[in-house]
Amino acid sequence: MARPKKSSAKKTAPDDQVVIEVLPALEEEETTPEILEVSDDVDALDVIEIEEPIAETADATDEPDTNKYYPTTYNPLDLYLREVSKIKPLSKEEEKAVALKYFQTKDVIAARTLIQANLWLVIKLARDYQNAARNLLDLVQEGNLGLMEAVKNFDPFREVRFPSYATWWIKAYIVRYLIANFRMVKIGTTQAQRKLFFNLKKEKEKLERQGFFPAPKLLAEKLDVRESDIVEMEQRLSANDMSVDAPLSDNPDSDMLSILPSNQESAEELLADKQSKEMLKENFAAFEKTLNEKERVIFHERLLQDEKATLQELSDKLLISKERVRQIEERLLTKLKDFLTGKIDPLEIS
Repeated sequence: MARPKKSSAKKTAPDDQVVIEVLPALEEEETTPEILEVSDDVDALDVIEIEEPIAETADATDEPDTNKYYPTTYNPLDLYLREVSKIKPLSKEEEKAVALKYFQTKDVIAARTLIQANLWLVIKLARDYQNAARNLLDLVQEGNLGLMEAVKNFDPFREVRFPSYATWWIKAYIVRYLIANFRMVKIGTTQAQRKLFFNLKKEKEKLERQGFFPAPKLLAEKLDVRESDIVEMEQRLSANDMSVDAPLSDNPDSDMLSILPSNQESAEELLADKQSKEMLKENFAAFEKTLNEKERVIFHERLLQDEKATLQELSDKLLISKERVRQIEERLLTKLKDFLTGKIDPLEIS
C-alpha cells in the first residue's frame, strides 16, 4: 500500500502567540531590531518541508524494500533535512529547563539538546539568504556556528525565548560568510564596510519605492556615511573580478600582470644598494684606523650594533664613567661626519 504523502500545510500560530524583541548580537544587518515571533508550540516540521516520494504499489508477495521512501540519488541537503525533521522540538518549559542547566553546569549534553532542537531555525533563516549563495548547506553550516555561539552566551534568566535570541547570532554568522565569499577579493574588510555592504542595496530599493532617485549624496545622508564611501562601495559591487593572467589583446604574452607595478626593487636599485653598502663598509674600516682603543670599542658597541650596549656596560668594560662614555660617543659622531664629508655623495646612501 502506498505511503500517503506528508502534508506541507503550515500550522497557524495560536492567539496567545509570544512576541519578543531582541537587540542584535552583532550589527551585521540593519540598525533597527527585528521582531521574531515564537509560538509556545512551535513545530519544526512546519519549517522543514520535505517532499516525500510516492511509493509504488507492490504485491503482497514482494519483499519489503527498506529504501522505498528515500531518494535514489545522494542529496546531502535532503538527507540533512530528513534527519532534522526527526528531532522533536522543545516546549517552552523544556527549553528553559535545558538552558538553565547548561547556564549553571555547562553540561555538554544540555547544550547539544538545545542546539539540536533549534536546527530548524537555522534552516528557516538560511533560506532567506539562499538567493545570495550557491549552496544552502554552506549557509546552514555557518548558521549552526552562530547557533552554538548563541547557546554559549544565552542567559535564561532574561525573559527572552532562546530562538529569539539565537536569531541574531545565526544571521550574523550567515551574513559574515556571505560578505567574505561574495567575491574572491574581499569587499567588506571593516565593520563599517560590512554594514554598508549589507544596507546599501536595501536603502536604494527603499528610496526607489518612495519615488526618489538613489543618488550617492542622498544615500550617504540616509546611511550616515560619507558620500565617497557610497561611491567606493558601488564601484566595488559593480566591478567584476578580473584575473591578472587574462590577456589584454590577441597577443598571449600580454596580460594584466605585465602592466601592474611591482613592489620589488629593480635590478638597478638592487645593484645601487649593494654598491652603497660596500662603499660605507670601506669608509667605516678606514675611519676605524684613525681611532684609539677606547674609541674603537665605543664605535663598535654604540654606533654599529643594532642593539646598542648601555652606557653602564661600557663604563664597566672601559673603567671610565658613564658621562665620559657619552662624551666620547658624541665626539665620534662629529669625527665620522667630518670624515665622510666629501667622500660619499648623500644621494648615494639615501
